[in-house]
Amino acid sequence: MSIRIIPAHHKPSRALTAAEFHQLSNVPAEAEWFANLDNPRTRRAYQIDLRDFMGFVGIAQPDEFRTVSRAHVLAWRKNLETRKLSGATVRRKLAALSSLFDYLCERNAVSLNPVAGVKRPKGNSNEGKTPALGDHQARALLDAPDPATLKGKRDRAMLAVLLYHGLRREELCLLKVRDIHDRRGVPHLRIHGKGSRVRCVPLHPASAERIHTYLEVAGHGSPPDAPLFQPVRATGAAITADGVYKCVLAYAAQAKIAITGFGVHSLRATAATNALEHEADIAKVQEWLGHANIATTRLYDHRNSRPEQSPTFKIAY
Repeated sequence: MSIRIIPAHHKPSRALTAAEFHQLSNVPAEAEWFANLDNPRTRRAYQIDLRDFMGFVGIAQPDEFRTVSRAHVLAWRKNLETRKLSGATVRRKLAALSSLFDYLCERNAVSLNPVAGVKRPKGNSNEGKTPALGDHQARALLDAPDPATLKGKRDRAMLAVLLYHGLRREELCLLKVRDIHDRRGVPHLRIHGKGSRVRCVPLHPASAERIHTYLEVAGHGSPPDAPLFQPVRATGAAITADGVYKCVLAYAAQAKIAITGFGVHSLRATAATNALEHEADIAKVQEWLGHANIATTRLYDHRNSRPEQSPTFKIAY
């Protein structure tokens, strides 16, 4: 069997220099794993968690992860428990470390995952910790911004998108003008979710009206690549997640909403709970929220925690 030699002038051009090739081959697997985390909030949280572990164990260089044993992990877990961290926080920190070691195992950088088999705190219940608003509170929040100002028009539109569509904070910030589009004659929102997953949901009429009013005054509704929600002082950039957080909390205070644990994510929980209370199918709500697992959707189901559902109000003497 003869082997055909490709003439030099037919060989594909090399995109990398020899120095660049060797530099890439020396990138630690730990750095590759970190670079593969798409969600900025996950990346930020995992970075904090791994720094915590590295500080506790005394790791200074990435290649020292190869010396970690289960005893190190157990000692760290004990330390986390003595710091009175919540069970959810401890689970996340162990999950971050386990995710890294799973990747190192795949790359044959280590022979085993020392976090595997290490017990993690159990959840306290089947209900999530994020509080949901009552219907009257949601309405008060929707009406809180001043409809006469540009900022008020923008914030009324943002709150409507959060409360009528259950978006995550980052998903709201990623929306562009082109993400409002028609499907079968019905306006939809194209949402860029976790893990680079894209979902399309029908645009609620109340949201559509408020977005139209905002864009008409803001003046950036024509360029399709323009961020949908921008700072009042026009920069062409999208509003930041921190800006959304401060905005929502300010209007919650204005509407006299004082709930322990309230945050932007509470609006997502409110939307999911309201949809379920009005007989939306939980599998459809899962798809609508962009959850990979329906168990996560159930954490947003606050129907059983409504006071009016208590047996207390079923008693009549």
